[in-house]
Amino acid sequence: MSAVRFHLTHARIVLADQVLEDASLLIEDGRIDAIGPIAFGDAVELDLGGRLLLPGMIDLHCDAIEKEAEPRAGVMFPLDVACAQIDRRNAAAGITTPFHALSFAHAEWGVRNNDTAAALVRQMHAFRPHGLVDNRIHVRYEITDASALPYILTLIDEQCIELLSLMDHTPGQGQFRHLEKYVAYLMGNHGSSREAAERLAEEKLRARETADDRVMALMERARAAGVPMASHDDDNADRVATMKRLGASMSEFPIDLDTARAAHAAGLATILGAPNVMRGGSQSGNMRALDAIEAGVADCLCADYAPATMLAAVMALASRGPLSLPEAVRLVSLGPARAAGLEDRGEIATGLRADLIMIDEPGGVPVVTATWCGGRPVFHAGYPQV
Repeated sequence: MSAVRFHLTHARIVLADQVLEDASLLIEDGRIDAIGPIAFGDAVELDLGGRLLLPGMIDLHCDAIEKEAEPRAGVMFPLDVACAQIDRRNAAAGITTPFHALSFAHAEWGVRNNDTAAALVRQMHAFRPHGLVDNRIHVRYEITDASALPYILTLIDEQCIELLSLMDHTPGQGQFRHLEKYVAYLMGNHGSSREAAERLAEEKLRARETADDRVMALMERARAAGVPMASHDDDNADRVATMKRLGASMSEFPIDLDTARAAHAAGLATILGAPNVMRGGSQSGNMRALDAIEAGVADCLCADYAPATMLAAVMALASRGPLSLPEAVRLVSLGPARAAGLEDRGEIATGLRADLIMIDEPGGVPVVTATWCGGRPVFHAGYPQV
């Protein structure tokens, strides 16, 4: 199907800075060949009937693949099935470039076991040629886990990793400024007993004392391999400055507005959660994403743990403010593309990949009804017209 020329007509096309009304677009050889209201010969015409056409979304961080592999604590599904299912979920959500976030944090829970996480990375890497969308890997390294380092170094050498983030969930800083908050997280999210959670907290505090050398070694290897890097849960300007000095180009989930401002000023792309936008606040009690967006220091939205939230957050920001539709769309397209160094996608423009999504609103709810990835039609849903 990639060789077929598609002429999408009567579309509301969302460009990086404006919306074209009743416009058309030609897909040829997997790319956007032309934009305009003219006819394109023998191309297969698809009449969008006035529906929105957006660039395919780019999600730099979503760990939903972990739930496909381990839907309940201790219940593991076959990894090949998990990869195929998360691929389909992203196509249906309009995410044409997902970075599947896989954590290496050996003691936390099943799929984050280092052996399992490494196997899932390799399984998704092997699945990529068969995917509906352009599946990529985002490895998250919990810096208190010394045993994970050789796994990640090997995966970098195998060219399985497209993004690396450094996490520090040691109680007393970052996301878990208080021990009780960390214990409650492990008990609520991972079914841990209080005793086990408190024991893990103590182990993390001890391991943190030797983490700096591991972080330096890993970031040096990532830099040499050209793997983009992100910090995680930054909680002050000094930490932002340190991570930038070590080579990070992104700041995931800064926990307060001052830190988000520091990251933005330092040239780090700030990544915030789309679920935070949808819910009106952080599930962990940190900064509201909307505050950073209104302050002009938000560069990207990510799905975090729920792919369907990307579009919902974009449409909410555009319909209720404070952004125009093109501005909101940039948070899930051009912003992430620039952050990850992907120059061939991120907006609807001639010469770029034909990663596109069509939007409809059955029952007043914005949903993706068609997805093209690299010019291939990979998803279509026909809602009844009432």
